[in-house]
Amino acid sequence: MAWWKAWVEQEGVSVKGSSHFNPDPDAETLYKAMKGIGTNEQAIIDVLTKRSNVQRQQIAKSFKAQFGKDLTETLKSELSGKFERLIVALMYPPYSYEAKELHDAMKGLGTKEGVIIEILASRTKNQLREIMKAYEEDYGSTLEEDIQGDTSGYLERILVCLLQGSRDDVSGFVDPGLVLQDAQALHEAVFEEYEKIANKCIEDSIKSETHGSLEEAMLTVVKCTRNVHSYFAERLYYAMKGAGTRDGTLIRNIVSRSEIDLNLIKGQFKKMYGKTLSSMIMADTSGYYKTALLNLVGTDL
Repeated sequence: MAWWKAWVEQEGVSVKGSSHFNPDPDAETLYKAMKGIGTNEQAIIDVLTKRSNVQRQQIAKSFKAQFGKDLTETLKSELSGKFERLIVALMYPPYSYEAKELHDAMKGLGTKEGVIIEILASRTKNQLREIMKAYEEDYGSTLEEDIQGDTSGYLERILVCLLQGSRDDVSGFVDPGLVLQDAQALHEAVFEEYEKIANKCIEDSIKSETHGSLEEAMLTVVKCTRNVHSYFAERLYYAMKGAGTRDGTLIRNIVSRSEIDLNLIKGQFKKMYGKTLSSMIMADTSGYYKTALLNLVGTDL
């Protein structure tokens, strides 16, 4: 059933890129959009949100070759606020982007444990290996060393454990009518066995025995094992629910999943919350930032 898995994975991709792609006119469009007084934000959105990440890297190369400037730096100088943050996020190669998010979560005062937990608990072994490689290349230290330097106790042990690949892949993919992926099936069996012995579900046990970041880390591992798409749907929902939008979480999850499984996350989102991801983005964001996010999310039925 490999064809079915490949089809589902392709169906999960919300940003597929341009089929008649030529980086040179795209680079020229971006140059004109930022040349002189004022910026044509809509032109930037039309190019960058409609291209795949690989295509964006080629546009950046063409931009440098044609105009002698770094595209990301030019975008940073022309844009501002949340819109800038989103557009710049699109310009990073995937694993470098996650490495940057992890690095940002640990630099300066205070560590954003939630970001580290989200990335380490939800990625597959292969993805984590690539992120670790990108992190070392970009920042000159290993991700494991930096996490050990920034966290402590049981939380540190869980995060290092996840990094060392002692947990099998979880991709959230279920082959309908056949079996759950081996890793999921194994973890579910462990959870069920635990629940029989303890007479309560593993989530309740975690909540009663732990708190804070340790509780969040353990619950995230369980959620990603049960259904990674539900986990991301929940992250996106709570990024927008209530007063204020957690834009970092919103941007990171839409950008990082747009070429993996965002369509599947959208389906789960609607099932769980009775509304579409697009409708919530429309209500909670504004301006060019909103337009760019909606383009990345794609049609939401």
